[in-house]
Amino acid sequence: MAKKQLLSLFDLTMIVIGLVIGLGIFRTAKDTAVASATPSIFFLTWLAGGLVALCGALTYAEIGSRYPITGGYYKIFATCYHPSIAFAINCIILISNAASLAGVALIGSEYISLVLFDSPPSDLVRAGIGIFAVALFYGVNLMGLRMSSTTQNILMAVKISMLLLIVSAVFFPAHHAAAPAVGPATVSGWDWIRSFGVALVAVSFTYGGYQQTINFGEEVENPTRNIPKGIFRGILVIIVLYLAVNYSYYKVVGFDQLKTSDGIASIVAERLMGPAGKYIFSVLLYIAVLAY
Repeated sequence: MAKKQLLSLFDLTMIVIGLVIGLGIFRTAKDTAVASATPSIFFLTWLAGGLVALCGALTYAEIGSRYPITGGYYKIFATCYHPSIAFAINCIILISNAASLAGVALIGSEYISLVLFDSPPSDLVRAGIGIFAVALFYGVNLMGLRMSSTTQNILMAVKISMLLLIVSAVFFPAHHAAAPAVGPATVSGWDWIRSFGVALVAVSFTYGGYQQTINFGEEVENPTRNIPKGIFRGILVIIVLYLAVNYSYYKVVGFDQLKTSDGIASIVAERLMGPAGKYIFSVLLYIAVLAY
């Protein structure tokens, strides 16, 4: 009888990173900057969001290590409450994940359309590109756990390389935005708290996804030890990457321009590599979307 293939600690860590790092880091920095009254609030919310995510991840790690079972959400809710509640929760998760998958696939098709077509294609064409991506990776998952895990690792390597490319712009002062003539205004009291709270909403969304790791359970080698370690290491890597990427946005785009600019990641890539950088980054971003 063939030995069952299991996820290693490295595989699980990469899955955690893949579940959390989606398109948010390439889009929500603008929303966070708009809500932040000062740069210090901007960076503090990203750090606070990471710490909250770490606490949540450790909670799920504890549950996952105590109940290392496949289909964790259903089994755990059925054990703690009732199978009917577990069934309802799974239905909600199924619909939510399907909607998220469709949304991400359509966003990815918009980016790759910039490279494939001279003019914006119709909604039907973009939907066809999205359907192709979903069908392709549905087939990859049907080929087995090892194949899907290897594919995930490769796509995550591409996504992390993109983030490191953005971070590298910090080391090229010639591409940095000019320093503002007037320093940021002083904010205190209720306005500071309100600004921090609103900014934290977008940040929290960008840190979400780690809770899905509870579903892997029996598919992880030595789950009691590796599930907590994989989740903890993955979240730490994400916190460092998010802080570094946002610092690069701040230095290259500028805090004021960050509030009004769309496609900030493409702006950084274009300043680093010229006009071709925007198209190269669009292709890489589409590949990174596939990791979802």
